[in-house]
Amino acid sequence: MTQEKRPSAAQRAARQEQFLEVVTRDEATARFQRHLRLAPLGSERVPLRLALRRVLAVTVASRVDVPAFDRSNVDGFAVIATDTFGAMEEDPRALALNEEILEPGRAPLESVAAGRASVIATGGMLPRGADAVIMVEHTETTDEGIACRTSVAPGQNVSFAGADIAKGETVLRRGQILTSREIGVLAAIGLADVEVYRRPRVAIVSTGNEVIAPGSAPRAGAVYDSNAAIIAAAVEELGGEGHVLGIVADDETKLDAMLAHGMSFDMVILSGGTSKGAGDISYRVVSRLADPGIVAHGVALKPGKPICLAVSGAKPVVVLPGFPTSAIFTFHEFVAPVLRAYAGLPVAHRRSVEARLPLRVNSERGRTEYLLVSLFDTDRGLAAYPMGKGSGSVSAFSYADGFVTIDQHDEIVDADTTVDVQLLGEGLQPAALVAIGSHCVGLDYLLSELQARGMAVKALHVGSMGGLAAARRGECDVAGIHVMDPKTGEYNRPFLDPSLELITGYRRMQGIVFRPGDARFEGCDVAQAIAQALADPDCTLVSRNAGSGTRILIDRLLEGRQPPGYGIQTKSHNAVASAVAQGRADWGLAIDTVAKQYGLGFTAVQEEHYDFAVPKTRLERPAVRAFRSLLHDPATRARLRDLGFRID
Repeated sequence: MTQEKRPSAAQRAARQEQFLEVVTRDEATARFQRHLRLAPLGSERVPLRLALRRVLAVTVASRVDVPAFDRSNVDGFAVIATDTFGAMEEDPRALALNEEILEPGRAPLESVAAGRASVIATGGMLPRGADAVIMVEHTETTDEGIACRTSVAPGQNVSFAGADIAKGETVLRRGQILTSREIGVLAAIGLADVEVYRRPRVAIVSTGNEVIAPGSAPRAGAVYDSNAAIIAAAVEELGGEGHVLGIVADDETKLDAMLAHGMSFDMVILSGGTSKGAGDISYRVVSRLADPGIVAHGVALKPGKPICLAVSGAKPVVVLPGFPTSAIFTFHEFVAPVLRAYAGLPVAHRRSVEARLPLRVNSERGRTEYLLVSLFDTDRGLAAYPMGKGSGSVSAFSYADGFVTIDQHDEIVDADTTVDVQLLGEGLQPAALVAIGSHCVGLDYLLSELQARGMAVKALHVGSMGGLAAARRGECDVAGIHVMDPKTGEYNRPFLDPSLELITGYRRMQGIVFRPGDARFEGCDVAQAIAQALADPDCTLVSRNAGSGTRILIDRLLEGRQPPGYGIQTKSHNAVASAVAQGRADWGLAIDTVAKQYGLGFTAVQEEHYDFAVPKTRLERPAVRAFRSLLHDPATRARLRDLGFRID
């Protein structure tokens, strides 16, 4: 059996090809769209029950009058208006009754002559001779017929034929998106089906050895394929049909075959394998397309530089970056406009709002950067907080309200700069309660309870000190904090200023977390565990972000020493526990609730106070009152205890 020869270092380096030409966003768009016909792909007739959110392909004129006949708008009597003139309570006008009763759907057989009336129901057809309807409550029944106690004018309480829609009148126009209202109009003019633009069919392929399908058993180094689900849903939102063809490993032959299959659709979108790295093959497979083939590979964007745009036979083929945020941004930047045109949708116009950037932001010169932000309604107007999760984040796009575009020539955007925020959704809906500060699963529970009760909430995890700063600036309703004064050991209260009020929360146990069976920690007290961790140069710490209450406690325990891993800053207890559980680190500090979730060993260090700082100007807001009430609710307190927290 012969052993496969491994590539040399030079060969491996050669595979790490760089982008041949990095172009601007506008240039990439122009090159891509130059080879495409940005128009609907055709039309089809569909039943009205399937027409919701479809785009009308023809202008529709009514072939009938609506209503189709003169009809009564009330229950009453069809009359000649002049017969009622002068009628009053004390001087009613008497009318004789015809024999027939005009119910909806029944054609009149008797005319209404002078001095006579016909009983008519709402929706009934107005008989010949009548020109008005008097409401039944404005009449009295007599032995001879009825007595009218008020007069009516000609046309009163009557909808005449064609008054709503006239025969030949245009009711809907080509390009209109069909909602329930438009479908009702189409049904009212007698249409059972309608001509709509055909949905563009988009083939979606995920690539990479590390990618596995949701629902599969997790394995080391694998990531679940979120891109296919996100892209397919986005295609549907834009009026297309997303066809997920599956996951292809880093195998050129298999990917070639999958691409050939994908070319039977209207568009092909591949996810991953575009960065020109040693394992990235998507661009190599796509590079074999012709007419014209790849038109742009590498765009001066952040996130999204590796985007690859190609066209073959007027059919778009796009390789999106593998990282979720990069993939979504580049999809909406380059693919969405084409899909909208194919589906017959109008050009999108994002709404924007002005907001203040509370933090300084550094950017990379030479690339247009899209900065995802979450918007908060503050005492000084809207504040745009950077999400700070990077292009690999799955959640950043769903949590963000919009994005700020930083010009490629800007390196710094100073704090308090007013920025233009392009909204991601159809509109901005400010949260009723905003929480900024330290993350805690207990706070997650409280906010979920408020959300379930119909109150929109928003949370941003920036650490205790960041939360205190936001509360002082009036940028949040509550700030979750657990900051210990290193001199006194007292939690939270020493850090308040006169503008803030402290709401007592609950207690949680902080401790050293480690993998069960690790002799350096198992069965040791805190002092022994710290000493043995510091004595072993291979014992790696996973630290916490500066400004967090846990980081302050870590620094107090280490007394100025910085073991391996000290510089790695994670932003949550869960991140610490995950690093230890996966063996990327050997120990860290986290709360016991999280340690149990990850099956880790735990050595208690001290109980800390997790409380809430609230700007005094916001104490009487309905959302803050609801939050305080929830904290005192017996069922809530019992649930917090079940989660492992101590609450007095």
